[in-house]
Amino acid sequence: MTPCPMCDTHPTTGYLCTRCTRTLDEQLLRMPALYRALGAFLPPAARGTQHGGRGPAAEAPLPVAEHVLDLRGPGGMVGVLERQRAELHAARGWAEPVLGVGILNRITLAAGALSHSLSWAAESWPAAGDLARAIRDLHGSAASVVHPRLAEERGTRLGMCPQLVSEDEADGVCGAVLRHFPGDRTVTCRWCGTVYEPSAWTALREWIDYEEAEAKDRLAQAG
Repeated sequence: MTPCPMCDTHPTTGYLCTRCTRTLDEQLLRMPALYRALGAFLPPAARGTQHGGRGPAAEAPLPVAEHVLDLRGPGGMVGVLERQRAELHAARGWAEPVLGVGILNRITLAAGALSHSLSWAAESWPAAGDLARAIRDLHGSAASVVHPRLAEERGTRLGMCPQLVSEDEADGVCGAVLRHFPGDRTVTCRWCGTVYEPSAWTALREWIDYEEAEAKDRLAQAG
């Protein structure tokens, strides 16, 4: 068994541990509800346009919530889900998926299809970690609008802390999950207490990307 490439903590015989698979499934099943909920955060004129109508005239236009429009547009939630579904179909040797009619219907179909294949993906698909990260980021982007307080409480997951620490007379990497919280000017490891100033974030990101790539290579070699 090897560490799960998603959490790098729990063991797995495949490509995702049971906990990360369950979390991914929950996120996928929330996608249609999140898409609907995002509609409430569009300006009135944009809401009218989404449904093919015209918004009421106004003396001054309301500011457009561009990130919400992006998430609800063709390249947003539906684009990410359908790309992941197409890659999964290709990996399984299936025909290209048939798209639904209307963005909400397409999101529901794509998320449901991915959820249906999660057991296979977790055990047999080397790209399962990429799928989990793509859906985690998508879910986080939508949830940060719909449930901003929850996003603030959890923070944005960056990766593992690279600080060297000593434990029982042995040195090793801390490895705790680093999170950035809205409004914070620094990133602080809640396990070893290391503080990462903004000037160190680029190097930190490079180290995290390197570690994730190394984990993928180890899994590929083990498979």
